[in-house]
Amino acid sequence: MNRKNLVLIFVGVLLGANAVLSFQEPAAKVPSVDQVGSVHAALQPIPPKATSSPDTFQVTRVIDGDTIELLGGERVRFLGIDTPETVKPNTPVQCFGKEASAHTKALLEGKTVTLTRDVEDRDKYGRLLRYVYLDGLFVNEALVRDGYARVYTYPPNVNHAQEFVAAERIARSEKRGLWGNVCTSNTPQTPSPSSPTPTESTPTGCTIKGNISTSGEHIYHMPGCGSYTKTQIDTSKGEHMFCTEDEAVGAGWRKAKNCP
Repeated sequence: MNRKNLVLIFVGVLLGANAVLSFQEPAAKVPSVDQVGSVHAALQPIPPKATSSPDTFQVTRVIDGDTIELLGGERVRFLGIDTPETVKPNTPVQCFGKEASAHTKALLEGKTVTLTRDVEDRDKYGRLLRYVYLDGLFVNEALVRDGYARVYTYPPNVNHAQEFVAAERIARSEKRGLWGNVCTSNTPQTPSPSSPTPTESTPTGCTIKGNISTSGEHIYHMPGCGSYTKTQIDTSKGEHMFCTEDEAVGAGWRKAKNCP
């Protein structure tokens, strides 16, 4: 074999090797386990987000017009109102008390309600203090407006005080429920000691003192009244603070004569 043939063979070998290298496909990249899982998850339908209603509860028992028991045993005292007494030991049933209890029972027992709180979580008896809603109905306000309860504001829980005063004004003017002729007198009864009592701390604006005189007259004293400083509030007697004059008047209290 001459030198020319050897050169041609060598060139052919080189060209063949380059051709192999040129057409060799790169090795496929194998996805990791994490990548496979991510792709799989992305292809799955996203389940609907679970919803929860932590303030929604079932009422298992109505104790009286303004107190209920929830599934699980918690008792709830309605904020801002007071219905006539029916279940307090050694205490006679107050006028319109049975009607108020029966109304609340028909309205709420076995139903699911939404509860919201104010400043204080519980009263001194360990009951939850709450505003109660049923399918959009503000139960506390409705009981006052329909004459089953009266306003009983006990600071610092005053978020809905004005609404309750307005509701009671309607009930009084239309002689609904306990404001009608069914009771011997439409003079507001003293809230029973079993009702939640005010705390010593009074929020700004709730400075009107609701005092009950020795003759049983309900009188309120505003800052600047002659007897304001010396007037002391005894919550065990049903005396309490009001946030506005309208609230005091709406609850059946009159202004002290020595007020300017």
